[in-house]
Amino acid sequence: MNSTIELLAPRYDIAWYPWAVQYFFMIAVSYASLWLAAPALIFGKKAWLPTARLALIACVSTTLVAPVALLADLHQPLRFWHFYAYANTHSWMSIGSVVLPLYLVSVLGLAWLAWRPALQARRNAPGLSGWMAKWLSLGDSATPRALVAIVGLAALLLSSGIMLYTGAELAIVKARPLWNTVWLPPMLVATGFIAAAGLVLVLNRVSGVCSHATVRQMLYVLLAFCAVAGLIAASWFLDGINANVGSVAAALESVRHSPSWRSTALWGGITGIALFIAVAWLLSRSTQRQPALLAWAWLLGLVAIHMGWMFRWVVLMDVQHVARNSAGFHHYGIPAGSSGLLGIVGTFGLWLAAILLIELFIPWRQAQQGGVKPPPSFDTNTPSDSLNAEQGAPNHG
Repeated sequence: MNSTIELLAPRYDIAWYPWAVQYFFMIAVSYASLWLAAPALIFGKKAWLPTARLALIACVSTTLVAPVALLADLHQPLRFWHFYAYANTHSWMSIGSVVLPLYLVSVLGLAWLAWRPALQARRNAPGLSGWMAKWLSLGDSATPRALVAIVGLAALLLSSGIMLYTGAELAIVKARPLWNTVWLPPMLVATGFIAAAGLVLVLNRVSGVCSHATVRQMLYVLLAFCAVAGLIAASWFLDGINANVGSVAAALESVRHSPSWRSTALWGGITGIALFIAVAWLLSRSTQRQPALLAWAWLLGLVAIHMGWMFRWVVLMDVQHVARNSAGFHHYGIPAGSSGLLGIVGTFGLWLAAILLIELFIPWRQAQQGGVKPPPSFDTNTPSDSLNAEQGAPNHG
């Protein structure tokens, strides 16, 4: 007796849209930038003060924009209250809905404490900037150094919770072997620091600060985290080829016959190695070639930002192309609307708007370590070439 068996494979829409890429990218830059600002703002390392000023701008702006992208990715943003009405302690997303608002408040609190003395010094300035400074500074009392440290430590602790939950909510998905690995969360953190250091290098150039100390510090950060990312990637690969079972071996098998995934792996490896070599070469240059260091460092910063964003695109979007219930791969074309290209551009546009508002109303170049008021003789006309750990670039506000 002959019989026919029909196999039907349903068509599934992707669960996460590019909004998720924007959120994971922005929040990673946020917590990494916070840690880059911590040596000066929290632990009193004066040599890191120029870097801390720039890193705090990156941290605050991305912290404000990231939740917007997250709400957009819910498809129905107004349903966010479900996380609180129906809390689930076994869900990493539910845990994140508690950690994220606390982290947002702690970052804004730290930024206000760090910027408050400079705002107080501008209270008598004419026009809108003076009025905003008077309103934002909330009085003329001194800002306790201990309060800055306490709020900063709380922000660092909550940022560790952000690192944990954003990595864990991907790594626990057993239906996706490319996500279900312990190597993914640390890789997200490492690439987050790469992107954050790159953004600080770009801001250092475009803001006119042009601090040589910041360039060297961020190049060392790039060098270290490129090495960490390479070690994680190599460990993940060796874990896969040496294991007969397990998510890593299954992940490698799922993309073994895909030319596009091979080209993606090649692109990622070459870009990471090239960035590591370029950073090492720049750091090996003598101090007499500082102009060349400044000229090339911000370009490496752009490459670093590209690496951080593209890694999340591959992890969140390309992984969803791999079929779960049938063989082969699904094609995804980026739509032009708000769930695609417009959403990506709009998120970066919102981030740029946050940067511009900070530039207009916050005298961040005069922000002093530890919440101490700037002295009356503070000179805001000192050229940026003479920037040191105690004094910022000129105020263009």
